[in-house]
Amino acid sequence: MKHLFYSIHTSSIPKKKMLSMKKLQLIAFILTFGLFSLTSCDGKAKEENTDTTEANAETANSTVNEDILAPGVMNDIIQSIPSPLEVSILIKDLGTDYHKDNLSNPDLVDNYTNNYKKALNLGVYSTDLGYANIYEKNQDALNYLNSVKKLADGLNIGQFFDYTTIKKLTQSNKDLDSLLQLTTQNFEKINVELRKQKREYLSILILTGGWLEANYITSLVFKESANEDLREKIGEQKLVLGQILLVLNVYKNKPNFSGFIADLEELQKVYENVEIVTQKGQPRMEVVNGEIVITDTTETVVKISESDVQSINSLVASIRNKIISN
Repeated sequence: MKHLFYSIHTSSIPKKKMLSMKKLQLIAFILTFGLFSLTSCDGKAKEENTDTTEANAETANSTVNEDILAPGVMNDIIQSIPSPLEVSILIKDLGTDYHKDNLSNPDLVDNYTNNYKKALNLGVYSTDLGYANIYEKNQDALNYLNSVKKLADGLNIGQFFDYTTIKKLTQSNKDLDSLLQLTTQNFEKINVELRKQKREYLSILILTGGWLEANYITSLVFKESANEDLREKIGEQKLVLGQILLVLNVYKNKPNFSGFIADLEELQKVYENVEIVTQKGQPRMEVVNGEIVITDTTETVVKISESDVQSINSLVASIRNKIISN
Protein backbone atom coordinates (compact mmCIF):
# COMPACT_ATOMS: atom_id res chain seq x y z
CA MET A 1 0.00 0.00 0.00
CA LYS A 2 1.44 3.35 -1.03
CA HIS A 3 1.54 5.93 1.77
CA LEU A 4 0.41 9.49 1.27
CA PHE A 5 2.92 11.74 3.01
CA TYR A 6 2.09 15.25 4.10
CA SER A 7 4.78 17.70 5.10
CA ILE A 8 3.80 19.03 8.50
CA HIS A 9 6.08 21.90 9.51
CA THR A 10 5.38 22.32 13.20
CA SER A 11 8.14 24.89 13.49
CA SER A 12 5.99 27.25 11.43
CA ILE A 13 3.29 27.36 14.09
CA PRO A 14 3.68 30.47 16.27
CA LYS A 15 4.17 29.50 19.89
CA LYS A 16 3.87 31.37 23.17
CA LYS A 17 6.56 30.90 25.81
CA MET A 18 4.14 30.65 28.71
CA LEU A 19 5.22 27.03 29.31
CA SER A 20 7.94 24.89 27.74
CA MET A 21 6.86 23.75 24.28
CA LYS A 22 7.43 20.10 25.19
CA LYS A 23 4.93 20.44 28.00
CA LEU A 24 2.48 22.39 25.87
CA GLN A 25 2.52 19.71 23.18
CA LEU A 26 1.89 17.01 25.73
CA ILE A 27 -0.84 18.99 27.46
CA ALA A 28 -2.48 19.56 24.08
CA PHE A 29 -2.75 15.82 23.67
CA ILE A 30 -4.05 15.35 27.22
CA LEU A 31 -6.92 17.76 26.80
CA THR A 32 -7.83 17.40 23.15
CA PHE A 33 -7.54 13.64 23.11
CA GLY A 34 -9.95 13.09 25.97
CA LEU A 35 -7.46 12.51 28.79
CA PHE A 36 -6.95 8.90 27.80
CA SER A 37 -4.32 6.68 29.42
CA LEU A 38 -3.50 3.17 28.33
CA THR A 39 -4.40 0.79 31.14
CA SER A 40 -2.99 -2.29 29.43
CA CYS A 41 -0.59 -2.16 26.52
CA ASP A 42 -0.83 -5.94 26.04
CA GLY A 43 -4.61 -6.26 26.11
CA LYS A 44 -6.48 -6.70 22.86
CA ALA A 45 -8.73 -3.74 22.09
CA LYS A 46 -12.44 -4.46 22.01
CA GLU A 47 -14.02 -4.55 18.59
CA GLU A 48 -16.20 -1.61 17.73
CA ASN A 49 -19.82 -2.58 18.34
CA THR A 50 -21.45 0.82 18.75
CA ASP A 51 -23.43 0.53 15.58
CA THR A 52 -22.65 -2.25 13.10
CA THR A 53 -24.77 -0.65 10.40
CA GLU A 54 -22.96 2.65 10.75
CA ALA A 55 -19.55 0.98 10.67
CA ASN A 56 -20.45 -1.00 7.55
CA ALA A 57 -21.78 2.13 5.86
CA GLU A 58 -18.53 3.95 6.57
CA THR A 59 -16.53 1.13 5.03
CA ALA A 60 -18.76 0.92 1.97
CA ASN A 61 -18.81 4.67 1.32
CA SER A 62 -15.11 5.33 1.87
CA THR A 63 -12.80 5.03 -1.12
CA VAL A 64 -9.85 6.06 1.01
CA ASN A 65 -7.97 3.54 3.15
CA GLU A 66 -6.64 4.91 6.41
CA ASP A 67 -3.30 3.17 5.69
CA ILE A 68 -2.43 5.93 3.22
CA LEU A 69 -1.90 8.34 6.10
CA ALA A 70 1.79 8.29 7.03
CA PRO A 71 2.30 7.10 10.63
CA GLY A 72 3.86 10.31 11.94
CA VAL A 73 1.31 12.74 10.53
CA MET A 74 -1.21 12.60 13.37
CA ASN A 75 1.55 13.07 15.93
CA ASP A 76 2.79 16.15 14.08
CA ILE A 77 -0.73 17.56 13.88
CA ILE A 78 -1.19 17.14 17.63
CA GLN A 79 2.10 18.89 18.28
CA SER A 80 1.14 21.81 16.03
CA ILE A 81 -2.25 22.47 17.64
CA PRO A 82 -2.04 25.00 20.49
CA SER A 83 -2.92 23.55 23.86
CA PRO A 84 -6.44 24.35 25.12
CA LEU A 85 -4.78 24.51 28.53
CA GLU A 86 -2.43 27.22 27.27
CA VAL A 87 -5.42 29.20 26.06
CA SER A 88 -7.22 28.69 29.39
CA ILE A 89 -4.16 29.87 31.33
CA LEU A 90 -3.88 32.96 29.13
CA ILE A 91 -7.57 33.74 29.65
CA LYS A 92 -7.38 33.25 33.42
CA ASP A 93 -4.22 35.38 33.66
CA LEU A 94 -6.17 38.26 32.12
CA GLY A 95 -8.25 38.29 35.28
CA THR A 96 -11.30 37.09 33.38
CA ASP A 97 -14.02 35.46 35.45
CA TYR A 98 -15.02 31.85 34.89
CA HIS A 99 -18.10 31.63 32.67
CA LYS A 100 -19.79 28.26 32.82
CA ASP A 101 -22.39 29.37 30.29
CA ASN A 102 -19.63 29.70 27.66
CA LEU A 103 -19.12 25.94 27.73
CA SER A 104 -21.02 23.05 26.19
CA ASN A 105 -23.62 21.39 28.40
CA PRO A 106 -22.24 18.05 29.70
CA ASP A 107 -25.79 16.82 30.31
CA LEU A 108 -26.38 16.64 26.55
CA VAL A 109 -23.87 13.82 26.15
CA ASP A 110 -26.57 11.23 25.39
CA ASN A 111 -27.72 13.26 22.38
CA TYR A 112 -24.62 12.30 20.43
CA THR A 113 -25.47 8.93 18.95
CA ASN A 114 -23.16 8.40 15.97
CA ASN A 115 -19.38 8.10 15.93
CA TYR A 116 -18.92 11.40 14.10
CA LYS A 117 -20.78 13.38 16.76
CA LYS A 118 -19.27 11.40 19.61
CA ALA A 119 -15.72 12.05 18.47
CA LEU A 120 -16.19 15.78 17.86
CA ASN A 121 -17.95 16.32 21.17
CA LEU A 122 -15.36 14.26 22.99
CA GLY A 123 -12.91 16.95 21.89
CA VAL A 124 -15.30 19.73 22.91
CA TYR A 125 -15.90 18.30 26.38
CA SER A 126 -12.19 17.66 26.89
CA THR A 127 -11.42 21.33 26.27
CA ASP A 128 -14.21 22.38 28.62
CA LEU A 129 -12.79 20.00 31.21
CA GLY A 130 -9.41 21.72 30.95
CA TYR A 131 -10.99 25.18 31.22
CA ALA A 132 -12.96 24.22 34.33
CA ASN A 133 -9.88 22.59 35.84
CA ILE A 134 -7.71 25.70 35.39
CA TYR A 135 -10.31 27.72 37.30
CA GLU A 136 -10.41 24.97 39.96
CA LYS A 137 -14.13 24.36 39.43
CA ASN A 138 -13.87 20.78 40.58
CA GLN A 139 -17.55 19.84 40.32
CA ASP A 140 -17.81 21.17 36.79
CA ALA A 141 -14.58 19.39 35.88
CA LEU A 142 -15.97 16.16 37.29
CA ASN A 143 -19.17 16.57 35.24
CA TYR A 144 -17.13 17.00 32.07
CA LEU A 145 -14.92 14.08 33.02
CA ASN A 146 -18.01 11.86 33.31
CA SER A 147 -19.21 12.99 29.88
CA VAL A 148 -15.78 12.41 28.36
CA LYS A 149 -15.73 8.90 29.76
CA LYS A 150 -19.22 8.15 28.45
CA LEU A 151 -18.28 9.25 24.94
CA ALA A 152 -15.00 7.34 25.08
CA ASP A 153 -16.88 4.19 26.08
CA GLY A 154 -19.39 4.80 23.30
CA LEU A 155 -16.54 4.90 20.79
CA ASN A 156 -15.07 1.72 22.26
CA ILE A 157 -11.89 3.47 23.31
CA GLY A 158 -12.79 3.50 26.98
CA GLN A 159 -10.16 0.82 27.55
CA PHE A 160 -7.61 3.62 27.12
CA PHE A 161 -9.27 5.65 29.84
CA ASP A 162 -7.95 5.32 33.41
CA TYR A 163 -10.93 7.00 35.07
CA THR A 164 -9.66 6.67 38.66
CA THR A 165 -6.27 8.24 37.95
CA ILE A 166 -7.61 11.02 35.76
CA LYS A 167 -10.30 11.86 38.33
CA LYS A 168 -7.64 12.19 41.01
CA LEU A 169 -5.44 14.39 38.84
CA THR A 170 -8.39 16.50 37.74
CA GLN A 171 -9.33 17.26 41.33
CA SER A 172 -5.78 18.46 41.95
CA ASN A 173 -4.45 20.39 38.98
CA LYS A 174 -1.13 20.89 40.78
CA ASP A 175 0.06 17.39 39.84
CA LEU A 176 0.61 18.21 36.17
CA ASP A 177 3.95 16.40 35.86
CA SER A 178 2.35 13.04 36.65
CA LEU A 179 -0.26 13.61 33.96
CA LEU A 180 2.43 14.62 31.49
CA GLN A 181 4.47 11.50 32.25
CA LEU A 182 1.42 9.29 31.82
CA THR A 183 0.64 10.91 28.49
CA THR A 184 4.22 10.66 27.20
CA GLN A 185 4.26 6.92 27.81
CA ASN A 186 0.93 6.19 26.14
CA PHE A 187 0.46 8.62 23.28
CA GLU A 188 2.13 6.56 20.57
CA LYS A 189 0.46 3.35 21.80
CA ILE A 190 -2.99 4.89 21.50
CA ASN A 191 -2.38 6.26 18.02
CA VAL A 192 -0.95 2.94 16.87
CA GLU A 193 -3.96 1.10 18.27
CA LEU A 194 -6.41 3.35 16.42
CA ARG A 195 -4.44 2.77 13.23
CA LYS A 196 -4.68 -0.98 13.76
CA GLN A 197 -8.44 -0.65 14.10
CA LYS A 198 -8.61 1.44 10.90
CA ARG A 199 -10.20 4.24 12.94
CA GLU A 200 -7.56 6.94 12.93
CA TYR A 201 -10.18 9.29 11.53
CA LEU A 202 -11.55 9.46 15.08
CA SER A 203 -8.32 11.09 16.21
CA ILE A 204 -8.61 14.06 13.86
CA LEU A 205 -12.28 14.56 14.76
CA ILE A 206 -11.48 14.60 18.48
CA LEU A 207 -8.61 17.01 17.93
CA THR A 208 -10.64 19.33 15.73
CA GLY A 209 -13.56 19.39 18.17
CA GLY A 210 -11.22 20.40 20.97
CA TRP A 211 -9.52 23.01 18.81
CA LEU A 212 -12.81 24.60 17.77
CA GLU A 213 -14.03 24.76 21.37
CA ALA A 214 -10.82 26.46 22.48
CA ASN A 215 -11.22 29.00 19.67
CA TYR A 216 -14.86 29.56 20.61
CA ILE A 217 -14.00 30.30 24.25
CA THR A 218 -11.17 32.58 23.13
CA SER A 219 -13.52 34.52 20.85
CA LEU A 220 -16.06 35.10 23.63
CA VAL A 221 -13.40 36.39 26.01
CA PHE A 222 -11.95 38.59 23.28
CA LYS A 223 -15.32 40.27 22.80
CA GLU A 224 -15.21 41.30 26.45
CA SER A 225 -11.55 42.23 26.76
CA ALA A 226 -10.26 43.13 23.26
CA ASN A 227 -6.94 41.78 24.52
CA GLU A 228 -4.13 41.89 21.95
CA ASP A 229 -2.69 38.52 22.99
CA LEU A 230 -6.06 36.92 22.31
CA ARG A 231 -6.31 38.73 18.96
CA GLU A 232 -2.92 37.28 18.04
CA LYS A 233 -4.00 33.85 19.26
CA ILE A 234 -7.04 34.00 16.96
CA GLY A 235 -4.88 34.99 13.98
CA GLU A 236 -2.34 32.23 14.62
CA GLN A 237 -4.98 29.59 14.03
CA LYS A 238 -4.70 30.19 10.28
CA LEU A 239 -1.72 27.83 10.17
CA VAL A 240 -3.34 25.24 12.41
CA LEU A 241 -6.50 25.18 10.31
CA GLY A 242 -4.46 24.42 7.21
CA GLN A 243 -2.86 21.43 8.93
CA ILE A 244 -6.21 20.12 10.15
CA LEU A 245 -7.80 20.36 6.70
CA LEU A 246 -4.93 18.36 5.18
CA VAL A 247 -5.82 15.37 7.33
CA LEU A 248 -9.61 15.80 7.23
CA ASN A 249 -9.52 15.68 3.43
CA VAL A 250 -7.97 12.21 3.60
CA TYR A 251 -11.31 11.04 5.02
CA LYS A 252 -13.58 13.26 2.92
CA ASN A 253 -15.61 10.28 1.66
CA LYS A 254 -16.68 9.19 5.12
CA PRO A 255 -20.19 10.13 6.30
CA ASN A 256 -20.55 13.76 7.45
CA PHE A 257 -16.96 14.69 6.61
CA SER A 258 -17.65 16.57 3.37
CA GLY A 259 -20.04 19.03 5.00
CA PHE A 260 -17.70 19.57 7.94
CA ILE A 261 -14.76 20.15 5.60
CA ALA A 262 -16.82 22.64 3.58
CA ASP A 263 -17.57 24.63 6.75
CA LEU A 264 -13.89 24.73 7.70
CA GLU A 265 -12.92 25.73 4.16
CA GLU A 266 -15.26 28.72 4.48
CA LEU A 267 -13.38 29.62 7.64
CA GLN A 268 -10.09 29.20 5.79
CA LYS A 269 -11.25 31.71 3.16
CA VAL A 270 -11.63 34.39 5.85
CA TYR A 271 -8.21 33.50 7.21
CA GLU A 272 -6.67 34.27 3.81
CA ASN A 273 -6.74 37.94 4.85
CA VAL A 274 -4.62 37.22 7.93
CA GLU A 275 -0.90 37.83 7.48
CA ILE A 276 1.64 36.02 9.64
CA VAL A 277 5.21 37.35 9.39
CA THR A 278 8.22 35.75 11.07
CA GLN A 279 10.98 38.20 11.97
CA LYS A 280 14.29 36.44 12.45
CA GLY A 281 16.37 37.51 15.41
CA GLN A 282 19.91 36.80 16.57
CA PRO A 283 20.20 34.15 19.31
CA ARG A 284 20.94 35.75 22.69
CA MET A 285 23.23 34.06 25.21
CA GLU A 286 22.92 34.74 28.92
CA VAL A 287 23.80 33.10 32.22
CA VAL A 288 20.81 31.97 34.31
CA ASN A 289 21.42 30.36 37.70
CA GLY A 290 24.99 29.57 36.75
CA GLU A 291 24.04 27.97 33.43
CA ILE A 292 24.46 29.34 29.93
CA VAL A 293 21.09 29.71 28.22
CA ILE A 294 20.63 30.54 24.54
CA THR A 295 17.36 32.32 23.78
CA ASP A 296 15.81 32.43 20.34
CA THR A 297 14.74 36.03 19.69
CA THR A 298 12.76 35.26 16.54
CA GLU A 299 9.34 36.92 16.69
CA THR A 300 6.10 36.22 14.89
CA VAL A 301 3.88 39.14 13.98
CA VAL A 302 0.20 38.44 13.28
CA LYS A 303 -1.65 41.04 11.23
CA ILE A 304 -5.42 40.69 11.49
CA SER A 305 -8.11 43.34 11.10
CA GLU A 306 -11.02 43.86 13.47
CA SER A 307 -13.52 42.92 10.77
CA ASP A 308 -11.66 39.67 10.07
CA VAL A 309 -11.62 38.85 13.78
CA GLN A 310 -15.38 39.30 13.89
CA SER A 311 -15.92 37.18 10.78
CA ILE A 312 -13.68 34.40 12.09
CA ASN A 313 -15.35 34.39 15.49
CA SER A 314 -18.80 34.30 13.92
CA LEU A 315 -17.91 31.33 11.72
CA VAL A 316 -16.23 29.48 14.59
CA ALA A 317 -19.36 29.90 16.67
CA SER A 318 -21.56 28.66 13.81
CA ILE A 319 -19.45 25.54 13.20
CA ARG A 320 -19.16 24.83 16.93
CA ASN A 321 -22.92 25.12 17.40
CA LYS A 322 -23.49 22.57 14.62
CA ILE A 323 -21.19 20.18 16.48
CA ILE A 324 -22.95 20.43 19.83
CA SER A 325 -26.49 20.38 18.39
CA ASN A 326 -28.47 17.13 18.16
